[in-house]
Amino acid sequence: MPVHPQNYQPAPLHLKLGEKFYDEVKPANFPDTILRYRNQTAAETIGLDTLANDEWISHFSRFEPLEHNLSRPLALRYHGHQFRNYNHELGDGRGFLFAQVKDNENRLLDLGTKGSGQTPWSRSGDGRLTLKGGVREVLATELLTALGVYTSKSFSLVETNEKLERNDEPSPTRSSVLTRLNHSHIRIGTFQRQLFLEDHAAIEQLVSYSNEHYFPHANEHHNPPLAFFSSVVEQVAKLGAEWFAAGFVHGVLNTDNITIAGESFDYGPWRFLPHLDPEFTAAYFDHSRLYAFGRQPDALYWNLARLAECLLPLCALEDLKQALSKFSETFETQLQRQTLARLGIAQTLSDTDPIVAQFYQTLRDSEAGYEQCFFDLTCGAQAERLEASPQKDFYHQSSFMPLIEAIRERELISDANDVLCSELMQRGRLAQTLIIDEVEAIWASITQSDDWSLFEDKISRIQEYGRVNDTLLAYGILR
Repeated sequence: MPVHPQNYQPAPLHLKLGEKFYDEVKPANFPDTILRYRNQTAAETIGLDTLANDEWISHFSRFEPLEHNLSRPLALRYHGHQFRNYNHELGDGRGFLFAQVKDNENRLLDLGTKGSGQTPWSRSGDGRLTLKGGVREVLATELLTALGVYTSKSFSLVETNEKLERNDEPSPTRSSVLTRLNHSHIRIGTFQRQLFLEDHAAIEQLVSYSNEHYFPHANEHHNPPLAFFSSVVEQVAKLGAEWFAAGFVHGVLNTDNITIAGESFDYGPWRFLPHLDPEFTAAYFDHSRLYAFGRQPDALYWNLARLAECLLPLCALEDLKQALSKFSETFETQLQRQTLARLGIAQTLSDTDPIVAQFYQTLRDSEAGYEQCFFDLTCGAQAERLEASPQKDFYHQSSFMPLIEAIRERELISDANDVLCSELMQRGRLAQTLIIDEVEAIWASITQSDDWSLFEDKISRIQEYGRVNDTLLAYGILR
């Protein structure tokens, strides 16, 4: 296999956990394999960028093992709360762990799948993924990456030429298999399964494995399980803040969809906000709006409390409560950092910069375009850029003027500002968004005439947009 020997680092470490955590499975045998998306940037980080397309297809649609890696895919076992109802019949039902590798920063990463066939946990499902679902996940991860959200990367999308029946879209519909690159597939639900089975030794084993490979600093703490929990709380709180600043609604924040690494993954009915609305809900089946945009922090906190319950055999209740209490502070701090960075404003030394609350309140009151406001107001809310905006009329409203004046009074990120303003002006008048009408137009072009040009053009534009935000975010926060 023609990979960079110094970059490709196989690390099939999940096997060390033992068979109680997974089932070996066989991938589906697809009738056809058409490569629709290949993440060359991500492939470079793990030494797989030199694969020819036929080799890529063999590994990421037929799932022939990578060299010195897992010999057979692993369907992972877990439980979870789904919309607050506990389900002990969960597990990887249409995906599996295909391989584990170290990246060029020596981080352990997983190559996992979606739509790769049935497993012991499929129940009545066919183990498949619609092509529309695969296209949507690629789009979501590309824009989230561009906006500075800690997310899994869509690594590969292959159309598989099966006709699938689904209740929530016109059927029969086209099929695909997706491969993701994740920092971890250990979920809160992974711990919940062991608690359900009353296997406290397995919980301790999961903590030790997680600390060794994801939170090595926690092993230096006098109480490593508590340090593990504190680390997960911090990472998940940061993720919630990043979603907020990106205007992103995940849609299904069940405990099996929250990993210990605090990395956003598994995209189903996701949406980006057209405008700031705390009640905006992504999933049509979320009738109680449990996972609405404004309730996402509460949902993450609730899920972390379920993880704390799993750690009670290893930690004192009061210690876990104290660690969990840091969630809100971490969320608010990260939201401030993320918001100021996206606006090109220098980080304040104070605990709370009132311009952050003012910014979001103005967006909510005005119903101006969420991402377009970030795009227009970055780098000092320059009059020339506001007048060129497609929503310039909003900025003439009396409700917007105090915010614009406050931004103009703030110190900008001086080292980056000149470069940013030049880059932003070259980008024209439009922010890159993925509101539902745009996503449906991209899919319509594919399904009606097999035209992938809108999809490919959108990804190219998002990546270009991300290069601007990379400059901003490099001076602000991130993890």
